[in-house]
Amino acid sequence: MSLLAVYADTGAAPLEVTGDFSAMAESLGAIGVRFERWTAAAPLAEDAPQEAILAAYAESVERLKGVYGFQSADVISVTPEFPEKVALRQKFLSEHTHIDFEVRFFVGGRGLFFLHPDDKVYAVLCEQGDLISVPADVKHWFDMGAEPELKCIRLFTTPDGWVAQFTGDDIAERLPKLEQFLAEHRP
Repeated sequence: MSLLAVYADTGAAPLEVTGDFSAMAESLGAIGVRFERWTAAAPLAEDAPQEAILAAYAESVERLKGVYGFQSADVISVTPEFPEKVALRQKFLSEHTHIDFEVRFFVGGRGLFFLHPDDKVYAVLCEQGDLISVPADVKHWFDMGAEPELKCIRLFTTPDGWVAQFTGDDIAERLPKLEQFLAEHRP
């Protein structure tokens, strides 16, 4: 189940926590973040190749391409067996921005986005079926966990994909990592 926890940027206990999709979408929409649920046009095998995944979600992907001007889409898959999982996780754990939207649709697995648009931090646990679109210039970071399990469609407007501009703030150290978040908010 997807979850949203809103923290003061001091990193204390969450001010609010919800798993209600409509409440999540409304709260995130208020800070300019698109949060949607997608379903595949056809069943997908667990080991479906990129082409099949993109075809199954083609209508939704094309709609977003039209809204944002995305030029390309691909699929990233990371499992606990991924040889560079520690380095990949570390790459995303520091607060950063992009000059473009960062859009992820979770075909499978999960990940935890932290959005820091103001004096609050929005921790969004995304799972299968969730789409999140982080606007350009919004401070954020992402945790895929120590034993990552995710498969995501990514959409890009430039051939370079996203390029991170790190803020240098250590705020990510004051908030829970994925494993702690799950332990605190899952029964």
